[in-house]
Amino acid sequence: MVELQAGRGEWFCALAWARSLGEQGRQSDALEVLAPYLATGWWTAVEAAAELLEGWGRADEAIEITRVRMEARHPMALESYTRLLARHGRAEEAFTLLRPHISEPSLAAALVDVAAPAGRDEEAAALLAARTEHRCSDFPWCCRGLDRDTAIGLLATIRERQGRIDEAIALLRPDGNTLLNRKQLAALLARHGRLDELRAAAASDDSGHAVRQLARLLEELGDVEGAIATYRQPDRSGAHNPNQAVELAQLLARHGRGTEAIDVMRLQADAHNGDDWILHILADLYLDQSRPEDGLAHLDALADARGGEEYWDLYWMRLPLIAARDGVDEAIAQARAHPEGMTSYAAPHMAELLASTGRTEEAVAVLRPHALANRHDLAEYLIDLGRIEEAVAVLHQDKPRPPQPSTTTAWSEEPPF
Repeated sequence: MVELQAGRGEWFCALAWARSLGEQGRQSDALEVLAPYLATGWWTAVEAAAELLEGWGRADEAIEITRVRMEARHPMALESYTRLLARHGRAEEAFTLLRPHISEPSLAAALVDVAAPAGRDEEAAALLAARTEHRCSDFPWCCRGLDRDTAIGLLATIRERQGRIDEAIALLRPDGNTLLNRKQLAALLARHGRLDELRAAAASDDSGHAVRQLARLLEELGDVEGAIATYRQPDRSGAHNPNQAVELAQLLARHGRGTEAIDVMRLQADAHNGDDWILHILADLYLDQSRPEDGLAHLDALADARGGEEYWDLYWMRLPLIAARDGVDEAIAQARAHPEGMTSYAAPHMAELLASTGRTEEAVAVLRPHALANRHDLAEYLIDLGRIEEAVAVLHQDKPRPPQPSTTTAWSEEPPF
């Protein structure tokens, strides 16, 4: 089926089939599958073919097809081409090509990466240092996107790579109020085990980056209590951040302290009643701790505090809890009784519940009336049942054929499928 669809303009089938043929040693056949897509000049196909060729040990061919697109001035080709060169012993050439493009962020990052194998770290550092003096007045227009903070971050990357850790830290610290540099600084401190400095950064960190890195490092070092305490500092400005609360709950759950994890998320749910992502995490924790009754009771209390209003986007997370307490059939019955229970967006939640207990045929039956809105879910269950042709028909229903892209241009962003 994949082979058949590959020849009918289905790009993802073509790519999967080409990869499969390559794994079987049929490289020529694989390239023939991709040839119609490559002929359009579509960059995605070029990039995929280059990746396959490189993986097969045919780097020169990968470089060549990428070079053609680069010379046609495709905006993404230069980075791919130079990175390919650097991976295959031509880093000097790559650096020379990238050097004039230091003002473009993605190409500046590529320049930093190829500078090491090219032995031109100091030259790259000098180019970036010149950019660190620039103060943006109209970002991104005045600096074409490579602002001072990005340049500092890239320069710090070079210094860290050279083993000049103190210099890298000093570069990132003066701009500590910049989110990008704070994130990089926290990761750098963690990588080099600079615990005291990381603790100092976490103490005044409202972005969460230093706190997260410190907690992760302490956990890796076996200091679980220290990691937990990092999130629980009451004098930290981000101590009540919902995202950090979730990280704390996950940390507690990983170490068998599920009840404490639930307590953390209950506080968040009470403070942010109606935030579905928080309630979803709380419901999952109750389920993981085999406490569906308590979970449903808490969700009921929160719903009452909202005046009893329970739209489907908040209601559906109850279903696994109801199923754990009363069985799947009761959960499905309650779901169908909900005012939105017969909608197309409610069907996937019921289908997932049925399929998770081995009742895939019933999951298919639930999705059938809403097939157009849920074609991917329905097709997946049909595939699980071995009904492949039926799944393909579902995916193709009411799917118009796209116009054929022009082949007269040097390159195209229009997918040939």
